[in-house]
Amino acid sequence: MPTRPGPTVQRRRLGIELRQLREEAGKTIDEVARVLECSSSKVSRIETGQVSASPRDVRDMLAFYDVDPDRRDELVEVARAARKRGWWEAYSDTLSVPLVGLEVAADRILAYEAMVVHGLLQTEDYALALISTLRPELSEEQVQRWVEFRMARQELLRRDAPPILEVMLEECALRRPVGGRQTMRDQLRHLVEVAALPSLTLQILPLSVGAHAAMSGAFAIFSFTEGTDADVVYLEHTRNDMYLEDRNEVERYSAAFEDLRSAALDPVRSEQFLTKLVRDL
Repeated sequence: MPTRPGPTVQRRRLGIELRQLREEAGKTIDEVARVLECSSSKVSRIETGQVSASPRDVRDMLAFYDVDPDRRDELVEVARAARKRGWWEAYSDTLSVPLVGLEVAADRILAYEAMVVHGLLQTEDYALALISTLRPELSEEQVQRWVEFRMARQELLRRDAPPILEVMLEECALRRPVGGRQTMRDQLRHLVEVAALPSLTLQILPLSVGAHAAMSGAFAIFSFTEGTDADVVYLEHTRNDMYLEDRNEVERYSAAFEDLRSAALDPVRSEQFLTKLVRDL
C-alpha cells in the first residue's frame, strides 16, 4: 500500500497554493483560463484538487502570477508528483476513487454509520450482499470487482503506521440481517476481532440513545497532521458523494461526532455488546 500523503492530497495542496498565488497576484479564474486556453471550470477544479494539473499548465500559471523562479520549479515538481497514479485509480469504474485517495492519506479518520457496517470493517460476504442489493444494475462480474476493491481498501488497517480510525456504529446496522444469518454472524465476529487492532476504536450507539446530533446520516471526517491540509467531511449518497472542506461545516460535523462519542457505549462495553449479539444469532 502507498505511504501518505499520496497524489490525492498532493493535488489538494497544490490547488490551495495555486489559488492563494492567483489571489495574491490579483488575477481572476477567467483570466487564467484564457492564458491556459481552457475552461474556467477546469481552473476551478485544479484549485480545489479535483483534477491534476499538468506541469506545463502549472508553469504557465505561475509565470502569469509572476512567481519567483525557484518557487515555480518547486511547484512544478509537486505537479509531477501529484499526477502519479495511486493503486486505487485502477478501480475508477467503482466510483470510490476520491474517497480511497483520502483514506490512504489521512492521519485520522472519524466515521459514523447508521444503516450499514463501515466499508473498512465489512467481511467479503457482507460486502457482496450489500453491493448486490444497492447496485442491482451491476453484472455479477462488476459486483465482484467492487467487492475486491473494498477488500483491498482494508489493507489500510494493517499497514505500517495506519491512520487512527474511530468508528461509531448504530445498533440498527448490526441487527439488520444483510446476507442472512450466517453472513451476519461472521460479520459480527469480524467486528470483535478488528476491534482489537491498536489503531481502531469501535463504539456502538444503542437505540436507547434516541435522537442525536447525527441523525441526518452517515459521514466521515478525514484529518491530516500537515498544517496545509484542511480536514475533509465525506457524505455518501446513492449516486453522488459530497466532500466538504468549509471550516464551519467541518467543525459542525466534528461537534456531532463528539456528541456521538459521549452517547455511545465505550469500547469495552461495545465489544461485550457485539459478543452478545453473536451469541444471540
